Amino acid sequence: MTFTSNNLQNWLTHLESAHTQVIDLGLTRVSQVKQRLIDNQTLTLNYPIITVGGTNGKGSTCAFLEQMLLAAGYKVGCHTSPHILAFTERARLNGLEASEAQLLPFFQLVEDACQQAPAVSLSYFEFTLLAIVAWFDAQKPDVVVLEVGLGGRLDAVNAFDSVCSVVTNIDIDHVGFLGDTREAIGFEKAGIFRAGKPAICADANPPHSLLEHASAIGADLKLINRDFSFTIMQDEQRKQWRFQGAHTSRNSLAMPAMRGDYQLANASAALAALDALRELLPVPQQAVRLGLANAVVRARFQVLPGQPVTVLDAAHNPHAAKVLAKNINQMGYAPYTHAVFGAMGDKDILQVLQIMVPHVDYWHLCDLPMARAASAAQLHEILQQAGFVVDESHGVFEHASVAQAMAQLTTSAAPDDRILVFGSFVTIEQALLGAINSSETHTLTKG
Repeated sequence: MTFTSNNLQNWLTHLESAHTQVIDLGLTRVSQVKQRLIDNQTLTLNYPIITVGGTNGKGSTCAFLEQMLLAAGYKVGCHTSPHILAFTERARLNGLEASEAQLLPFFQLVEDACQQAPAVSLSYFEFTLLAIVAWFDAQKPDVVVLEVGLGGRLDAVNAFDSVCSVVTNIDIDHVGFLGDTREAIGFEKAGIFRAGKPAICADANPPHSLLEHASAIGADLKLINRDFSFTIMQDEQRKQWRFQGAHTSRNSLAMPAMRGDYQLANASAALAALDALRELLPVPQQAVRLGLANAVVRARFQVLPGQPVTVLDAAHNPHAAKVLAKNINQMGYAPYTHAVFGAMGDKDILQVLQIMVPHVDYWHLCDLPMARAASAAQLHEILQQAGFVVDESHGVFEHASVAQAMAQLTTSAAPDDRILVFGSFVTIEQALLGAINSSETHTLTKG
């Protein structure tokens, strides 16, 4: 039976249960519905698509590409996931989020295509990706940037042919779907590469499986530190960096607005893609500068205003935890660091906590409102396995919610302390919702 609604939340609630599996990798079903949309003249796909995959840094690299291309005057569609506060975060045109009213007709078009005989059932990600791309298509974009959801080879994004593919890095994550070695995961990530098309890899030590797959299909592989590179330069007045690509150099670049030197690898991956596409999508130097300044991604070492300093970071795997630990060290001294942490139970929680234990004084472990999530009690057990020891200046608290943890910190954290909210995107969502609700309550009280 065909579903219909004039309310986006009703659609999303329906999609959460309409398919038998939350994650259902494979291209057969999504490709079938995509072809129906083409046959129905809902999709033309007559614009270049850039796909971005990798274990971490996908969202940042998409943001760099999006903002640089926008600054160069192109009409740009950008799809990312997951969202944090609102579904519409996943769909941006010219840097602006879609409205619910704009997306609703395309949800219905995808549903109608699914219900054509024989009916096809799509997962939440597959369905919404097609709806968002159909919306982009109707706006006649100059270029579209698509972030891979999970893996690459069997991810729904890979149903779309790209003019250039980017893999930011390869590390262990989603082992139940992608494998438990970098070689296995590297092969899955390399699945987004295309024969004869530029394939950018910003991992300094790429797995052999990625190199072999790129060679086997005849992709035009560009590797960091071989075909492109970046150099940090610092004098007494300011820190700058330089990008060197196969065809273009970008000199005297300001550091990106997104914090952390690791963002230079992501920015370089974006610049290497633009270097490879220089004839199709030329981007002048000033557009690069503006893109670096304007690219911002929520919950990637996001520092909130006010005291105590509060940092949001969706670090939920070991690679991301190492980056987060390095960034915390570079922040400078704080008497105590308080961590609010919640995570999905299928993540490598032990290794994440082993990395972060030396950098946290007080842990606030949280239940999350999802069946996949590890409980606060389970996180406590793993934290003990990771070597955290409670004493007069180190402690652990279990909370039924992130909101409860944040509420306790309003009285227990000193103004010069540091609060670190990290782990699952749901942890970040709950913290931000609490901050918004607190701000609204404060405003009403003042009023």
